[in-house]
Amino acid sequence: MYLSIIILPLLGSLVSGFLGRKVGTTGSQIITCTSLLITSVLITIAFYEVGLCGSVVRIELGSWIDSELMNISWEFYFDQLTVSLGLAVVYCSTLIHIYSIDYLSTDPHIQRFFSYLSAFTAGMLVLICGGNYFVMFIGWEAIGVVSYLLINYYFTRIQSNKAAMLAFTMNRGGDMFLSIGFFSIFQIFGSLNYSHVFTLTPYMNETAITIISLLLLGGALAKSANIPLHSWLPGSMEAPTPVSALLHAATLVTAGIYLLLRSSPILEYSESALLLITLIGSTTAFFAATCGLLQNDLKRIIAFSTISQLGYMMMAIGLSQYNVALMHTVNHAFFKALLFLGAGAVIHSFADQQDVRKMGGLIKFLPFTSSVMLVGSLSLLATPFLTGFYSKDLILELAFGQYSFSGMYAYILGSITAGITAFYSFRLISLVFLTYPNGPKESYLNSHESNIFVIIPLLILALFSIFFGYIFSDLFVGLGSDFFANSLFTHPNKISIIEAEFSLNPIIKLLPAFLSLIGASIAIFMYHLQPLFLINLSNTVLGRKIYSFLNGKYYFDVIYNHYLVSAGLNLGYRISKELDRGAIELLGPYGLANSLSNSGLNISKLDTGIITTYSLYITIGLISLLFLVFAPVLMDTGHLYPIFSEFRLLFIYFCSAILVLTQNK
Repeated sequence: MYLSIIILPLLGSLVSGFLGRKVGTTGSQIITCTSLLITSVLITIAFYEVGLCGSVVRIELGSWIDSELMNISWEFYFDQLTVSLGLAVVYCSTLIHIYSIDYLSTDPHIQRFFSYLSAFTAGMLVLICGGNYFVMFIGWEAIGVVSYLLINYYFTRIQSNKAAMLAFTMNRGGDMFLSIGFFSIFQIFGSLNYSHVFTLTPYMNETAITIISLLLLGGALAKSANIPLHSWLPGSMEAPTPVSALLHAATLVTAGIYLLLRSSPILEYSESALLLITLIGSTTAFFAATCGLLQNDLKRIIAFSTISQLGYMMMAIGLSQYNVALMHTVNHAFFKALLFLGAGAVIHSFADQQDVRKMGGLIKFLPFTSSVMLVGSLSLLATPFLTGFYSKDLILELAFGQYSFSGMYAYILGSITAGITAFYSFRLISLVFLTYPNGPKESYLNSHESNIFVIIPLLILALFSIFFGYIFSDLFVGLGSDFFANSLFTHPNKISIIEAEFSLNPIIKLLPAFLSLIGASIAIFMYHLQPLFLINLSNTVLGRKIYSFLNGKYYFDVIYNHYLVSAGLNLGYRISKELDRGAIELLGPYGLANSLSNSGLNISKLDTGIITTYSLYITIGLISLLFLVFAPVLMDTGHLYPIFSEFRLLFIYFCSAILVLTQNK
């Protein structure tokens, strides 16, 4: 049963991809969706058996690499961490598959799309179910490749090509760090097996553990789009909306978070790495929220929201609150999938328009979609008693409860980010659904709610966004809950949940909620009630500068292109022109070939056929030979005599050999 969880999506992908012409469009949709529905049932049973009953499952399929010290098996490991994250991955993926039936109904490459989508799910399941770092790396690379294929799904668009290449190359950079981290783990521990590595970690040198932690963090930063390796994620919005939902909700971006959660026994013994993770996570949350403030593309606003929430997850990991980080990851998967799919329904019904400035007043045309988008936004805001509240607010309380510099830094930036998040979320709601209509009349006349294949996933995700956190919060992050057992490790000195729950001032607990309320109110006032105020503000020089800076994403792309990419291209050009085609070719094959051929041509010119020329050669040769023979008598070679003598004899032997061969001929 447990292997079926991984194999079924893979089989659906292979059938849809390689037998797409045989099974047809409808056949590929039925096969992939049915595979995912069965997988959903199986992961639910696995969650009950492994998570609630505590019976961890380990499956070893056989040896893969057996070379002296290196012994790596094909093994899969199902523990509480695996099934908890697997629940979000499979549920979201299943609903996105069903949603895609209608969303891409007119696409000419439906079989290819469903094949990629199922392959993506299978790769993510291999990643989270892998029994050692090597098997996990297989899934890690698989989702990297399939993400390239999905972002570049519309391969005739130049922007899709560029976005896919950016995502792939930036993830390659992270994978380089991760690979070196795995080599370091094997060098120090002699194994890549989770149990071996985690058991030996407390006895290892702290510097070595810190280096490994930082290398693993490098891989996680690229995959989970944290500063400074974040800029690929907004560009990936070029993919179809279901792909955006799958990438940003349940799969690709949570891979880095999962890597750090799985490696919690290593991170716990490196204070420096945890401090850095906290600072990066807090900074990312604030940075991405400010970038999302003034974006105009509907999907990009939600994409920056994803980066911001990933910052919260990183922050929780840096504070050693791994169970809270996982809770927020699972919660975020549901309400972010809801937001993306809702945005897709809006775009699809509104003539594929994505600019929020050209929408408005859609609440009367899309009442259901506007309702679920509001639910997703409120859950994202951590509105009390909705799903997001049970993890996001707890992260901020735990940050303050650390009573340290990093904790205070995380709390302050996290609280400000909560207010900014509320602002851009309600800016989106206002511009799309509430304000005066700003789009073409034809778009409004043709705007309508989608069919049942879109409504059902949206409804289910809306229910998850409302109730999931309430139902599962005590299980995942409740006081005294031993749900995660040995799958996550927190050092006893780092447990501060009791402090956060009972000792904090109520003002500290309520501050993020107050800031969220203020941010939402300002957004509705500025974009719905008094839009002239905003127009007057943006007409000032300072207003335009701030708008350009935030809309340009702090000019990160400009800096990367100008200083890194251009410098790299110039260096490559110089190496190609001056080294490869210059020095190396002149010294190497090109120069050597020319020298030999020229020498041959020059020697061949000596063969003139004139007897007087030949007699001259014979005379010169005889004089040279006599000179060599009688050189010791003619000149005093001193200390060079032995070497000179040997060279002289060698030359005489060589000439004699030529003479003998000539005579034989």
